[in-house]
Amino acid sequence: MKDFNFYAPTRVVFGREAEEKLPQLIQQYGGGKVLVHFGGGSARKSGLLDKVEKMLTEAGISFVELGGVVPNPLLSKVKEGIALCQKEQVDFILAVGGGSVIDSAKAIGYGVGYSGDVWDFWDGKAVPQSCLPIGVMLTIPAAGSEMSSSCVITNDEGMLKRGVNSDLCRCKFAIMNPERTYTLPPYQTAAGATDIMMHTMERYFSKYEDALLTDAIAEALLRTVMEATPEVLKNPEDYRHRAAIMWASSLSHNDLTECGTEKDFACHKLEHELSGLFGVTHGAGLAAIWGSWARYVMDKHLNRFAKFAVNVMGVTNDFTDAKATALKGVEAIERFFHAIGMPTSIPELIGRQATDEEIETLVEKCSRGGKMNIGAMEVLTPKDMTAVYRLANER
Repeated sequence: MKDFNFYAPTRVVFGREAEEKLPQLIQQYGGGKVLVHFGGGSARKSGLLDKVEKMLTEAGISFVELGGVVPNPLLSKVKEGIALCQKEQVDFILAVGGGSVIDSAKAIGYGVGYSGDVWDFWDGKAVPQSCLPIGVMLTIPAAGSEMSSSCVITNDEGMLKRGVNSDLCRCKFAIMNPERTYTLPPYQTAAGATDIMMHTMERYFSKYEDALLTDAIAEALLRTVMEATPEVLKNPEDYRHRAAIMWASSLSHNDLTECGTEKDFACHKLEHELSGLFGVTHGAGLAAIWGSWARYVMDKHLNRFAKFAVNVMGVTNDFTDAKATALKGVEAIERFFHAIGMPTSIPELIGRQATDEEIETLVEKCSRGGKMNIGAMEVLTPKDMTAVYRLANER
């Protein structure tokens, strides 16, 4: 079991009336002039933004607004937000939405006090030294950014999708009302559930195999999401199962399921290039690549994959053939992805096979021009990345 340092400072306010605590939370964390940051029209259409504005106004809290965040949030919007915050002397950011809005808010928070180009942080030229305080009103459970140290941004120039991790951007609070997820489209619900599962699985598949309690937490989280997702797809207003998914989103990416292990985010890095190049939904891209990664690396880690098959996917253990058991687990989760409408290959994801040139581009970006390997349980070189992409492209 690996030594670890667990830090999860975000205050979670969860439940049907959670939004009512917003003004006092902002004031508690020093908010005097707030940037209300959001995505498209759904936040307005649902009435949530109107409610936020009313609560802030009644509490005497000044605010400005910036909408228009898109999936795979863009650097151009981040820079727009930085300029607005500097002009208006904003001292607190409220993200109303899901992971894309939260990550955009974090990037803005990094950039307000930085004199250079904020992309420097994602380009490895600088390390964040400060961040405006951020609060979240979560509407899309998926990315887990509301409790994580992660911030992923896409540079419009070249569509480079990169991540930066720093405890400075961890949100001060996260308001979570499962009722706010009732109107999520089925595809977005399924993609979000997939992202939640992958955040857990990419910590579960580790070379450290003796973190017994952490493994058990991860396995329970995965089984819960797999139980809840079909239920909310059948009945979008199933509060019990919506609540389970929303809470799982946070627990999957606040490092709880990494305590004593070591995360292997190779699939996330491979997928970032898929969504950067093709503009696909992140969770769907993860489902499309994971099975091919698993088949590529499993022979060196059969015990881990067999444990996953038995404890998570309910496969009967064939004690005479660990690989057969492991493979049944991979096939079982791919059946689950198909059952909730997710792809399990690149052609299913983008509607065609990727060209050889596109695969070369994916590998070039993922490996930073052939200079970087990815992964931890199994380190992938550019040659390995090419092999995984090709496997996913031929299935």
